[in-house]
Amino acid sequence: VILPDADREVALNQLVGAAFGAAGQRCMATSVAVFVGETRDWIPDFVERARKLKVNVGTDREADLGPLVSPNARQRVESLIQKGVEEGAELLLDGRGIQVPGYEKGNFVGPTVFSGVKADMAIYHEEIFGPVLCIVTAETLDDAIEFVNANPNGNGVALFAQDGGNARYFQNR
Repeated sequence: VILPDADREVALNQLVGAAFGAAGQRCMATSVAVFVGETRDWIPDFVERARKLKVNVGTDREADLGPLVSPNARQRVESLIQKGVEEGAELLLDGRGIQVPGYEKGNFVGPTVFSGVKADMAIYHEEIFGPVLCIVTAETLDDAIEFVNANPNGNGVALFAQDGGNARYFQNR
């Protein structure tokens, strides 16, 4: 959850790493971000940061993302991306079809960003386990808390904010 008083640079940089680090194949990878209020204006900047990430083999020290663990993993992630499109989410950045020279049969999926994600969409309620971030917007902190709390899964949650009162309010609810 990103509040308007958050440090924009810190929040966006941390979100890029949390969503796309290890190609999104970590148990606690961030798969959903809730942009609250005017932070929705930060979404194009986030997408541009994601677009600049380098996808390559894991031995390339300049690579930001390596391949997924198997062809089945790539197919599953790409299938969920397609399902997100079919269910009406807006695909802001499509990581499908990445070709790495010399590794054309590799299991690469680049950073993928959806907006307009709803709680009933497969990309929201299924664990994608790939470099896919679903963006939800909320008008207020209370709206964001209600959305987060409605998720039936017990995954973690983080808050980007500078106001300690908002942080305590978020934590207690």
